[in-house]
Amino acid sequence: MAMKPRPPAESFPMPPNADGDGNHIHNEILIGLPPGECELLYPKLELMRFKTHHVLHEPGDTLKSAYFCNSGLVSILSVLPDGKSVEVGLVGKEGFIGLPLVAAFRTAPTRAVVQIEGSVFRVDGETLRGVLRQCPALELRLQQFSQVMAMQVTQIAACNRLHEVNERLARWLLMSADRIASNSVPLTHELLAQMLGTRRSSVTVAVGMLQKAGLIAHSRGDVKIIDRQKLEEAACECYGIMLGQIEEWRGEAQ
Repeated sequence: MAMKPRPPAESFPMPPNADGDGNHIHNEILIGLPPGECELLYPKLELMRFKTHHVLHEPGDTLKSAYFCNSGLVSILSVLPDGKSVEVGLVGKEGFIGLPLVAAFRTAPTRAVVQIEGSVFRVDGETLRGVLRQCPALELRLQQFSQVMAMQVTQIAACNRLHEVNERLARWLLMSADRIASNSVPLTHELLAQMLGTRRSSVTVAVGMLQKAGLIAHSRGDVKIIDRQKLEEAACECYGIMLGQIEEWRGEAQ
């Protein structure tokens, strides 16, 4: 869970919210780390840009790298033996890909795929483990984020089982918009169907319902939120539950 940003100390030699190469940082875990930890970590970060559909890791892969998401959106998918998959988590600029490494595990249990193109700060897995021994604030933030992801996985699993496609679609659009800080979400019906674990025809019907109600506007490859308040009302309670829990934890961490 990302803490509220704190301004870097004046003695910090790098520009505010920039890594050692001057790349601007939006990742909420990295922003506001203590100056000493920034000085140790930032030079080890490599800015990378990924297109939609790029796979960061598959289930069973050895995790050689970890990623602090800086922009765009990454989906975490549970993949079954028959190849079918369903989304169990979303990560944007608030988060991190590679949590098993924080617990000294090296194997990925899920697929992580770029859903909306963007940038990440990559760090070598072994390097990260060494840095964490010297960066207690970073380690704590990653542990907190792991709890946020565990809560999100649990809630989404219940949501996929209990709620209608149109409610889940509304919840998913809100979560995506929050993470990319935009009301325009560049997605196709095919990708939405994969993320929601349902048929493309069901997604088409759900999109049509929300569009007819004036909550969203849909064009080829793009969904725009028109009335956010009503979209929140149309979403299942899972969106509010997850948001409320994150806010409660954020308050406890201050």
